[in-house]
Amino acid sequence: MKKLRKMSSLVLGLAWLVLATVSCQHNAASENGENVTDSLDKELVLKLAPGADNPRNSEGDFITLKDGRILFVYSRYTGESTSDHAPAYLAGRISADNGKTWTETDELIVEKEGDMNVMSVSLLRLQNGKIALFYLRKNAVTDCIPMMRISDDEAKTWSEPIACITDKQGYFVLNNDRVIQLEDGRLMMAVALHQTPNGEWKNEATLYAYYSDDDGQTWTSSEAVPNNQGVITQEPGLMELKDGRIMMYIRASGGAQQLSYSSDKGKTWSPIEKSNIPSPLSPATIKRIPETGDLLLVWNNNDGSNPAIKDKRTPLTIAVSKDEGKTWSHQQDIETDPDGWYCYIAVHFTDDGQVLLGYCAGSIAKKTHLSVTDITRLGLDEVYR
Repeated sequence: MKKLRKMSSLVLGLAWLVLATVSCQHNAASENGENVTDSLDKELVLKLAPGADNPRNSEGDFITLKDGRILFVYSRYTGESTSDHAPAYLAGRISADNGKTWTETDELIVEKEGDMNVMSVSLLRLQNGKIALFYLRKNAVTDCIPMMRISDDEAKTWSEPIACITDKQGYFVLNNDRVIQLEDGRLMMAVALHQTPNGEWKNEATLYAYYSDDDGQTWTSSEAVPNNQGVITQEPGLMELKDGRIMMYIRASGGAQQLSYSSDKGKTWSPIEKSNIPSPLSPATIKRIPETGDLLLVWNNNDGSNPAIKDKRTPLTIAVSKDEGKTWSHQQDIETDPDGWYCYIAVHFTDDGQVLLGYCAGSIAKKTHLSVTDITRLGLDEVYR
């Protein structure tokens, strides 16, 4: 009996020693900025790589059609240039199996109707059952505004475009996967104004929200979002919180995403404030998970402390918030290649408990930063692991 007790004590002691060793290794790895999360069980289901007369494929969004198929629409560039101002049209791919496989050829969605291009797609199933397609129509560096088209036949045909900004002129940026509809039916988008017809280009954009109460036929501007932080603000996104406020999350300098809030459905906004989301000058995406009601964040978890990847858009990370963005947990890396350039993320939840992520995934060394778009599929069980 005494021998058994001694053996039990020895086993218990060894177990504590192993746990302590693992804990120390984990803490040391965390302090060194290393990724200590196990690899996610994810699948790359589509890679849209550049080719002949197609130097860039980027900035798309998803929509589930009533027959169960999923449509992904993205910006397909033509010619030789990968510039944001190079020629591009909107192309589509279809999946009939919840994102596992995709059609091999593109379908024309919107031709190049601007003098420069059309780009930055947002797709939204409206409460009236129709599908809204939003994109930027770019004519010049002083003329770029969001447009909206409506489909009442499940993306077979689209209405004539409606301009979403008519009260101002200038270069407005609306990111992909950014337009939302509030519970009360109001449509809302957040935009960044970088240049007016008679002004100079400003990296520190002026941010506005535009909203519509007639299914997008007319749009009204909010007041400008106050910025007293002395940081660059760009590429905002929106999320309706459970308490009725609207949260605007903002690509910003200073090492973190910035936040602003509206308590009057988007008419006015609080001064921006630094969030608890470390980030380079790169956009994030936040979506609400239908099955749980939690928030899902996808972004570049890079605070600049690692010199090897300082200011770079890597890694690509997911996290979950169960308290409306106050704290984030279940943090896991999707992509970790230090040569990768991961950004402009579209998030879509499927009917079989999967998450589709569409994002730019080019290479720094090959200078294909925004030229490659990947679609990755993973389960919600992996998100919450």
